[in-house]
Amino acid sequence: MADYRSKFLNVYSILKSELLEDPAFEWTDASRKWVDRMLDYNVPGGKLNRGLSVIDSYKFLKEGQELTENEIFLACALGWCIEWLQAYFLVLDDIMDNSHTRRGQPCWYRLPKVGMIAVNDGVLLRNHIPRILKKHFREKPYYVDLLDLFNEVEFQTASGQMIDLITTIEGEKDLSKYSLAIHRRIVQYKTAYYSFYLPVACALLMSGENLDNHIEVKNVLVEMGTYFQVQATATSAICYNMAQPLRRMGAIYCHFLIGTDIEDFKCSWLVVKALELANEEQKKTLFENYGKPDPANVAIVKALYNELNLEGVYLDYEEKVSKKLTATIEAQPSKAVQALLKSFLAKIYKRQK
Repeated sequence: MADYRSKFLNVYSILKSELLEDPAFEWTDASRKWVDRMLDYNVPGGKLNRGLSVIDSYKFLKEGQELTENEIFLACALGWCIEWLQAYFLVLDDIMDNSHTRRGQPCWYRLPKVGMIAVNDGVLLRNHIPRILKKHFREKPYYVDLLDLFNEVEFQTASGQMIDLITTIEGEKDLSKYSLAIHRRIVQYKTAYYSFYLPVACALLMSGENLDNHIEVKNVLVEMGTYFQVQATATSAICYNMAQPLRRMGAIYCHFLIGTDIEDFKCSWLVVKALELANEEQKKTLFENYGKPDPANVAIVKALYNELNLEGVYLDYEEKVSKKLTATIEAQPSKAVQALLKSFLAKIYKRQK
């Protein structure tokens, strides 16, 4: 993928140049400089896994055939549309969460002279996606399907964000509202569709496939996305023994300083499993300490997670979900689709951060 990553980054430069010359707007030097800086700050950061997954998926679907330069460019362009979508979500999410940093640097809205202009920048980022699609895919037979796909996934993700926000409304903290079903809905809609299903769906459309014929593929990818998010929560927050130093076991970590799900009263997998397993006294402890910023309260919650052996509960969940996913993948009629899905699972199973 190293060579494709280089090509992928080159395509970003091309797409950005095209957007900065979009004839639908009368550009000034100031507006062009603003958008140029805004794009570079927000779009190409991170690991770019979502975008690169489009190329990777398309390669699997081509079953060993050499990709043409045009195919590579189009797959990269779709990958960048996903990265643009991600940037749009994150710019607005940081404002809603009152976050301070993103990817090791200040959030875009925290920069001097940016502030709430970032809201409009988020809208611009979202509107760049159909501009890219129109320029490079308008003549393709799957153009309308691409537009429908991006619109639907954006709606699903925004709806997932809504569920997440309304379950943690300040002043209405009520752990009794939290359940595995609520957690699953948040993760499924907020993360799984755009992070796991969207890249593969783009590759399927490029390959001439009808997405209605691949509902089971969507279901597998959404399940993977759910597992991925549970894993991200568990591996950054499960603590084995408060008195012991940091240690590893498989993919599980204990990072006391990473993640603020407890302080932020998040509906995380850990807290809903704790509620499910706790006795009345332990539930009382959770209700009294969850969602409070004081380190002493956070420590009590983490100690309770240890007491309930959430490490072991997570490892059991991981094995079960891996077996279920593998069986479903192997039932797929297409060997190319099987290989594609297995590659996704291999990247995340027992993943270490």
